[in-house]
Amino acid sequence: MNRFFGKAKPKAPPPSLTDCIGTVDSRAESIDKKISRLDAELVKYKDQIKKMREGPAKNMVKQKALRVLKQKRMYEQQRDNLAQQSFNMEQANYTIQSLKDTKTTVDAMKLGVKEMKKAYKQLKIDQIEDLQDQLEDMMEDASEIQEALSRSYGTPELDEDDLEAELDALGDELLADEDSSYLDEAASAPAIPEGVPTDTKNKVNTLSAHISM
Repeated sequence: MNRFFGKAKPKAPPPSLTDCIGTVDSRAESIDKKISRLDAELVKYKDQIKKMREGPAKNMVKQKALRVLKQKRMYEQQRDNLAQQSFNMEQANYTIQSLKDTKTTVDAMKLGVKEMKKAYKQLKIDQIEDLQDQLEDMMEDASEIQEALSRSYGTPELDEDDLEAELDALGDELLADEDSSYLDEAASAPAIPEGVPTDTKNKVNTLSAHISM
């Protein structure tokens, strides 16, 4: 059958909204160019009417200007319709793209949930608790090892009461050593007056040295 009738050609895919928007915008641009030419023609007729006197010739130019103006209004209406069509298709295209993006997001979330379920299946709470218990036991063993290593040897046993008594006595001795009243007495001793004989000065110095001892 293919030899007689030929093989059917595959149908072309229908145009997308983006293609349709481009086509409509192109038509609207073409109409804008026509409107621009009509505007230039209206300006020419308007200048002619200003320079002409009233009469049949002027009325004829006015009729031409009115026909051009009517064409301009029709083109403007077509351009506005095309602009509205393009806007509606853009809104539809935006909605479709938003739905596609939403579907992509949902698919990604589903895949994420599936991966999370696989990961949770690989984690057993009992194994985690056993691991925590093992870590706790190891930390306790490490503490016992450190305590054993820090044990002291050959240290004589001392009575705590004796140590406290010695500590109290040591405190009294320190207080006694801190008594500096003898320095005040030495500082308050009368100074050696000038002009005192040498023998007297020596005696005073000897007496001062004796007090400081």
